[in-house]
Amino acid sequence: MTKADLIEEVSRLAELTRKDSEVIVDTIFDSVVRFVARGDKIEIRGFGSFRTRQRKPRVGRNPKTGDRVEVPAKKIPFFKPSKELKDLVNNSPTRRQLRPRRRRTLETMEAAAVPSAIHLAECVR
Repeated sequence: MTKADLIEEVSRLAELTRKDSEVIVDTIFDSVVRFVARGDKIEIRGFGSFRTRQRKPRVGRNPKTGDRVEVPAKKIPFFKPSKELKDLVNNSPTRRQLRPRRRRTLETMEAAAVPSAIHLAECVR
């Protein structure tokens, strides 16, 4: 899947325009890159976490000449998948199977709010 495919999928599932979906996907990726570059850890439950890892300096070899080359210490971005994602990839049952979330419409939000409002009114009496 490419970034363009992801944008199309977001557009289709969220019933948004392609432009709005592109802004959403770009914002998420830009935020992940910015926070990881800053050294922060990003954890997305059910998906995984992004962070940096420190690599120690080491001695490497130039594959063409065979000469020893000093490789300096450096930070690298690292992704650790969640247990749920690993289980899903390996076709194992998980506690919570990934499924499309139920879209909240105005009707479902109003239906959920009405009993709460009635309960609140009864409590105030």
